[in-house]
Amino acid sequence: MGNTLITPNVIAMEALMQLENNLVMGNLVHRAYKKEFVKIGSTVSIRKPVKFVASDGATRVNQNVSESTTSIVINKRKHVSWEFSSEELTLDIKDYSERYIKPAMIALDNIVDSDLSDLYKDVPACVGSAATTPFSFATSIQLVGTWMDDNAVPRDNRKLVLDPDGYWTMLAGQTALAQTSGIVEGAYRNARLGVIGGYEIFQDQNIKSHTKGTFSAGTINGSNQTGTNILINSTTGTFVVGDIITMAGCYNVNPISGVALPGLKQFALTAAEAAAATDIHITPSIITSGAYKTCSASPTTGQTPTIIGSHVSNLAFVKQAFALVMVPLEMPDGAAFKARESRNGMSVRVIKAYDVDNDTDIIRLDIMYGVKTIYPELAVRLLG
Repeated sequence: MGNTLITPNVIAMEALMQLENNLVMGNLVHRAYKKEFVKIGSTVSIRKPVKFVASDGATRVNQNVSESTTSIVINKRKHVSWEFSSEELTLDIKDYSERYIKPAMIALDNIVDSDLSDLYKDVPACVGSAATTPFSFATSIQLVGTWMDDNAVPRDNRKLVLDPDGYWTMLAGQTALAQTSGIVEGAYRNARLGVIGGYEIFQDQNIKSHTKGTFSAGTINGSNQTGTNILINSTTGTFVVGDIITMAGCYNVNPISGVALPGLKQFALTAAEAAAATDIHITPSIITSGAYKTCSASPTTGQTPTIIGSHVSNLAFVKQAFALVMVPLEMPDGAAFKARESRNGMSVRVIKAYDVDNDTDIIRLDIMYGVKTIYPELAVRLLG
């Protein structure tokens, strides 16, 4: 049987399938599909997963259950393009995909995952030891699981994404166990960790390393400070976006009960601060009372914040923590060979042009998207 001529729709469908199959972070986060066409740089609204706050006392307090929205900027436009001969369009789609489409989509997948992994900077909480690769259940799952339980993170569909060093080190640790469990069998035979302690574990080479700022001195300047802007005496050294700090006297609290937990509250720097800075910008906001209380008390004046060391930012989270919004691109009128496929919150466009002088075709695959942290309190960095 002869090969069927490959059409633009066939290419687009195959590209979309490869996009879904090869994403790591992109398949684990909240995805909202915007049906309307938008331009690069446009801001769209997506529905945020619903969150409730428990009310006190016997008197019923009704809560608004309508889904809230958040805005996300569609500022990522990526493509892969290549040239080939007309005869190659007569290949079987499996051959064509293996030679062209799959490598192209892996390149695009890699960029999407990298952009999502870079959202670690919005996550203020961390467990583990900076610059020490997690190597066992006790140095990974136990730590992130305890933190998530203490902080009332839902137990369903928890994910842990490790860099290659962390993944293979964890894999070695699991294979050292008695060879009677399915986990160990899967680790030996398939180099796969699977689900451990309620966490589905993935590897992603795009997990980021964070190099901390040079901050070494500077004290909290004033008592009873709240909010996201904290006054500090002139600093020695710098802060960079994504640095994590703790401040004396300011303890973490259970978000449901408001009861203080043993560890200090962790905050992420949302803006770079140069040496001699007199204030710092942090997340989450310091709130010391009420239903949205985030910490036990304001930082103790006169004390120096502690900065977490440079580290690999492995991520444990549930899907509501981060969002990927991929939108369909418009179809140009001047292109005859074109198609667009959208499914499950993803969209790929294919366009081909013909070079009559060289009897070659030029094809491109395009995606357009935006990423955003929605609920950073539903994620934690596992330091490596």
